[in-house]
Amino acid sequence: MRLHTTTVLSLSTLSVLALAGCSHGSYRAPDSTSSASAPAHREGGNAPASASLSSAALGKRLLDEGDLGEGYARKPEQPVRHDDITVSGCPALDKLSGDAAVGGSLDFPRKAKVSFTYTGGVDSEVAEELYSDTEEKLSKGVGRIFDAMTSCPTYQVLVDSTPITVRTQKEPAAQMGDERWSLLLTFTAGGRSSVVKQTAVRTGTVVVVLSGSSALVDVHAEKAVEKARVNR
Repeated sequence: MRLHTTTVLSLSTLSVLALAGCSHGSYRAPDSTSSASAPAHREGGNAPASASLSSAALGKRLLDEGDLGEGYARKPEQPVRHDDITVSGCPALDKLSGDAAVGGSLDFPRKAKVSFTYTGGVDSEVAEELYSDTEEKLSKGVGRIFDAMTSCPTYQVLVDSTPITVRTQKEPAAQMGDERWSLLLTFTAGGRSSVVKQTAVRTGTVVVVLSGSSALVDVHAEKAVEKARVNR
């Protein structure tokens, strides 16, 4: 199955494209716009107003250097490159073909994204994505992606003739927001491996997705969710 990097693998291309030697677009806050199956966990009492937010409003809720602390630098915005990725060995991902596999209902129009590097360690990066839509659409869309990816412990992708093995492992998510999902992805190509943790949290009509080094995702997840649901 051939996909584009902005579709069902959009949450994992951070390392896939790095291992394949490709560039990956990074949208700068606050003006940029960028998304993450059955619901994981539900809690009440902390959801914001039911109305979805604009991309500009989401941009104001992204983490910034002041939120992260010393040692972080925002990665410069780059042109988005839509590399084709061939996926094999995962029937659940095959089921996301058609409109869903090329964006479709998973490509929420209201979005914002930012990426940071951290000088405190090798391969220390963290990226944040915010999406807004109805609670039902966010729940189904995000859950569908995480369910598909975690249903296959191992599968393969081909990026610009570079074969990459992907291993997925479902992770417990901290008790935040109304719903949450988390996983570890290990990408191996040419004898090199890269591990990315991805945690998504829905709080009302906003979904926060953090991707990057496991330690950085864990450290900043609560702050990201808190800032995403603040009334602004």
